[in-house]
Amino acid sequence: MKKIATFSIIARDPDTDELGIAVQSKFLAVGSAVPWAKAGVGAIATQALANLSFGEIGLNKLSEGWSVQEVHDHLLKHDPEIEHRQFGIVDAKGNAISFTGKQCFDHASHHAEDNLAVQGNILVSRATIDALVDGFKSAEGTLARRLLIALDKGQNAGGDKRGRQSASLLVVKEKGSYGGYNDRYIDLRVDDDPEPIHKLSHLLDLFEMTFDKTKEEDKVRLNEELIKRMQTQLQKLGFYTGLIDGVYDPHTRKAYEAWAGFENYEERMHHDDIVDQKVIDVLFSK
Repeated sequence: MKKIATFSIIARDPDTDELGIAVQSKFLAVGSAVPWAKAGVGAIATQALANLSFGEIGLNKLSEGWSVQEVHDHLLKHDPEIEHRQFGIVDAKGNAISFTGKQCFDHASHHAEDNLAVQGNILVSRATIDALVDGFKSAEGTLARRLLIALDKGQNAGGDKRGRQSASLLVVKEKGSYGGYNDRYIDLRVDDDPEPIHKLSHLLDLFEMTFDKTKEEDKVRLNEELIKRMQTQLQKLGFYTGLIDGVYDPHTRKAYEAWAGFENYEERMHHDDIVDQKVIDVLFSK
């Protein structure tokens, strides 16, 4: 079996209760194998000579009330190939544990503390593990952004000694999906790319632009001049056929909302005289 030689970071944000995993590897489509998470339960990364059942088994046990130590002990006890495995677990309360089998290829090690578990194998050195930990702790922003910053720091410290191929980011929270139908808040994957972390960061930028709500600093109140510019541009793009009069009437609003829906910016729409500066910037750039 091919080893999933990789480095990963699992973390919980105690302020939002989000759970997330970021991973990079010289392995095709690493996001399809390593990360497992369920909101209100926990997050698990399984790698090296990865036993993919660890994800499902571990989450089931955590959902039944088992501690991370009990899950850890259960996985060790029931897998005859455990010394070739590596995994990390963070539960919904931030309890964390990580394991590196004695037969994992060097360099292989891990780190676990409250709300954080980091693990890696076939690394250039221990420096990658330390960089992941330090990078995450010193980073600012959302959990997703901090996970990617940490992943990049780990790569810059050496990373997988075989090189780079794929990366993924998984963040879960209650009703976090589009429309609130499930807990899959962010699920981004780069399956085969020479710069997977860079590409993953770009995907996160697109995700935030598409699905995030408008930040207070990006809210702009409409005025006559801005409305005229919007009407002119919407007319050029084929969404508006009315007068260029600077009035945000129902016809203008409908045209703007139609264009925004066409561009998938529904989450950034407002029902008053407020618009999102980032969306307006995209409109005027067309």
